[in-house]
Amino acid sequence: MTQATKLLNEVRDCTLCAKFLPLEPKPILQWQPQARILIAGQAPGRKAHDAGVPFHDASGARLRAWLGISAEVFYNPQCVAILPMGFCFPGTGKSGDLPPRPECAPAWREQLLQPLTQLKLTLVIGGYAQAYHLPNAAKTVTERVEAWQESWPEIVPLPHPSPRNNIWLRRNPWFEQELLPKLQARVAAVLSSKN
Repeated sequence: MTQATKLLNEVRDCTLCAKFLPLEPKPILQWQPQARILIAGQAPGRKAHDAGVPFHDASGARLRAWLGISAEVFYNPQCVAILPMGFCFPGTGKSGDLPPRPECAPAWREQLLQPLTQLKLTLVIGGYAQAYHLPNAAKTVTERVEAWQESWPEIVPLPHPSPRNNIWLRRNPWFEQELLPKLQARVAAVLSSKN
């Protein structure tokens, strides 16, 4: 068994925050050290939990469209690593899913990020992931996404692709008009490059 397989199995067997979860622990991530793109998100939703597959919902379909890649490429762990800030479905609150559990990132994040030596692009989705990966950036998701050129081309902050963000997308047409074409070109270049 390789070190990577051992680590992945350890993460998938994690029950660190079991007593705080509404359902059984079911860490959902996609990871191989060869990945060239990292998607750093919040936490899996209920549909992803039920399927055992990250972004197995309308958010995933929109995210793949934003990136200009097929589900086959998206779900290839040698191309794309998917590491949310919390690996288990945290439950639902009044305005959507609860925040990712705080135990997860300190326990696993650095162990999983360190072997990703082939990374060329990190996509940081939502406030919790952005606070971790862009700690010195602006305070709000909108401000961080508006300032996307500050961390380009290695890190790109994105709003959550959830249908709940349709109002945000309507209020910020520059996102689809200006950022997405550049992002799609960058993703294509990263996936096609040999080094």
